[in-house]
Amino acid sequence: MSVADGIDPPLGEETAPARAPFRWSRVLPWGLTALIALFCVVPFLLVIAISFGRKIEGAAWVWDFTFENYQRFFVGTLWPDEVTFLYLQQLGYSFWYAVIASILAVITALPFTLALTRLSRRAQAAWLVFILSSLSLSEVFIVMGWDILLSNNSGLPALFKSTGLTDWLKAVGWFDTLREWGLANPRNVKFKTSEFATILTMSYLVWPYSVILLYPALSRLDPSLSEAARTMGAGNLTVLRTVTLPSVRLPLFGTTLLLFVFLLGTYVAITVFADPSKHTTAVAIYSNVRGANLNAPFGATQAVILLVSASVCLVLGHTLNRWSEAR
Repeated sequence: MSVADGIDPPLGEETAPARAPFRWSRVLPWGLTALIALFCVVPFLLVIAISFGRKIEGAAWVWDFTFENYQRFFVGTLWPDEVTFLYLQQLGYSFWYAVIASILAVITALPFTLALTRLSRRAQAAWLVFILSSLSLSEVFIVMGWDILLSNNSGLPALFKSTGLTDWLKAVGWFDTLREWGLANPRNVKFKTSEFATILTMSYLVWPYSVILLYPALSRLDPSLSEAARTMGAGNLTVLRTVTLPSVRLPLFGTTLLLFVFLLGTYVAITVFADPSKHTTAVAIYSNVRGANLNAPFGATQAVILLVSASVCLVLGHTLNRWSEAR
């Protein structure tokens, strides 16, 4: 100990305690939590609260606590005199379009992504940049392009008629089958409005996402496994069924589930290509909140039910995923 260390401070003077250094690592988690609560949790709670509100005929809505909106969704407005399932039917169409479109996107993206992983690194980088850049296109822009492509006057139906393909379909008897499927009128083929055009457009919307999500898993596949299977006499389909698909079954399932949840909220493609009698819950939500109905409480009810349905699907998918891994 030095002499200076042994000298006491003058009477009446106290040494200031050492101040702890400011650390952003302590504040940052609380700040992020506050932002998440402000922009995610609070709006969700407001939607739930509004779903229990009450619409005033000829006016706006008021805060309340009633289950009339949920009752209307499941059994209709005329219950108990009459039971209608219009809104459940809309929810069913939401699931139908989302399931088929997501499966179609994954099925078509799988061979493309598998072939992409066999290219050189430079070619893979070019394709991935192109696919990522396509994600910048909005849903409105993509649907507008498909609307022109499938238009009865300037799209594929006009091309079918001018090239004589429509007459050939009539000659071979396939034209009547297309009419039964709703893809033709008495004069020519048509794609608007139809479930075919709706699902095709929705599948195209999420196709780049499916490629991006499948690429990491497929790029890690060992090519020697496929080569060994071919050496033993297996064909391409056999290799795909016995080697490739079992190796990437979990990424395939996860990608399909993620695209399905994403497509539940599709709005523009449904309004352009789907028949009005087959519109989805997302379209009905907009009609109630901002459209002609102006019934925000019932629109909030539909939004809550759609979100709960998507959450249930995610939980079931996670459960099936864990069960598959356990096996």
